Amino acid sequence: MNINRSLSILVLLLFAVTSACGKKSTVTPTLSVSLAEITFQPEGGNADVTISSNVDWDITNTASWLQASQATGKSGEASIRLSAAANTTGATRTAILQVNAGNSQVRRISVSQGSSRYPNYNTSPKPADATGMQSNAVQLAAKFKLGWNIGNTLEAIGGETAWGNPLISESYIQGVKQQGFNAIRLPCSWNQHADKTTGKIQDAWLERVKQVVQYCVNNDMYVMLNIHWDGGWLDDNITKAKQDEVNAKQKAFWEQIATTMRDFDEHLMFASANEPPVDNAEKMEILKSYHQTFINAVRSTGGRNSYRVLIIQGPATDIEKTSVLMTSLPTDAVKDRLMVEVHYYTPSQFCLLLDGDASWGKMFYYWGAGHHSTIEPERNATWGEESEVDRLFAKMKTQFTDKQIPVILGEYGAYRRDKSKYVPKDLATHNDAVDYWLTYVTRAAVANGVKPFYWDTGGALDRRNNTVLDQRTINALLAGGN
Repeated sequence: MNINRSLSILVLLLFAVTSACGKKSTVTPTLSVSLAEITFQPEGGNADVTISSNVDWDITNTASWLQASQATGKSGEASIRLSAAANTTGATRTAILQVNAGNSQVRRISVSQGSSRYPNYNTSPKPADATGMQSNAVQLAAKFKLGWNIGNTLEAIGGETAWGNPLISESYIQGVKQQGFNAIRLPCSWNQHADKTTGKIQDAWLERVKQVVQYCVNNDMYVMLNIHWDGGWLDDNITKAKQDEVNAKQKAFWEQIATTMRDFDEHLMFASANEPPVDNAEKMEILKSYHQTFINAVRSTGGRNSYRVLIIQGPATDIEKTSVLMTSLPTDAVKDRLMVEVHYYTPSQFCLLLDGDASWGKMFYYWGAGHHSTIEPERNATWGEESEVDRLFAKMKTQFTDKQIPVILGEYGAYRRDKSKYVPKDLATHNDAVDYWLTYVTRAAVANGVKPFYWDTGGALDRRNNTVLDQRTINALLAGGN
């Protein structure tokens, strides 16, 4: 046996083993991130991201407004929550989060957030409170007999009395009730009473509107409070370009209104808008976002607002357009608490006191079977008579009320021309026609499950002494309602 040769082989083997034991194995890093882009709403929120890696990783984040639930992690899979604060800077802000694994793997997450021009006004949300809020939308609508608008008052540009009406008094509310009405619609302006920079509504105005609502509730009257035309900040801006801006104001206003009115029971309902001029599917989607913002803002304040019945307006509050374009409703966290609102002034040449013939049609003084004039036949209605009433209200029944979605006829009316610039030659037939229209439309609405609210600006009831100025109108409405 060659001892020297054996020793040499042994030394070589020991060297090889020692070298192998001392050599470190190399792992190639892998890294994946579930989201590459995240967009937060102006009010902030959360987004969950999954990070998968076979080595340790870390996140580089230089944005103070954006927080990650953890900034480092071990190999394996981890779920990270990114949280963005509300953006009230007035400008869109962006950030790039960099996820690093080992020395070679990098993934970037692009984050953006639009800006709300206004601060958060939901500063004191309350736990949900169902006290006094037992009725769902269908049950609440069943309690309405006839509704009455207090028009040209709280929505008047220039202030409550700017359009010639006195301040609303509790005795006036009582006078409306005595005539047979048990529901009030309060058209209301807010923008003129708000700071143009912050959106803060004047406390005095919020308290004044709350006082009028209290008058109604004190007298067991159901009341729907809206944001009316209000200078057109919503109505004139149903566009993609203005969508974020309008939603920001809608949120700010309704947070304040809802917080102020939160303690009223189910006698109070909120309505998102008035007559938003929508005539196509694209605008309908934008309007739907405004309604969604309204619903979310009201619900977020909690308390009884968690269960309050809310009313959303169809496109232009036009029955035909609503039947075609409003094919779905916004999402609501609480079930069966939404109503739909439409208006009705058809034919407009008869219902509205036009100041002369228009390019699109002549004034009508006479409407309905048995109420056309032989003295002034050129002023007889040529469209929009009984069959049209029946056809349109039947659409609301099929699309909504049959599906347990109540419909509010938030405005409607026809008005006498006896004091207008253009007095009908056959005045007796004209007055009979107005009575007939009021009764027929009211009856058709009720028959189809639609709840009517007559539009009055002081012509039927004297708001200064609460006396009846037009008993025929009152009688015609009651006849239709009964």
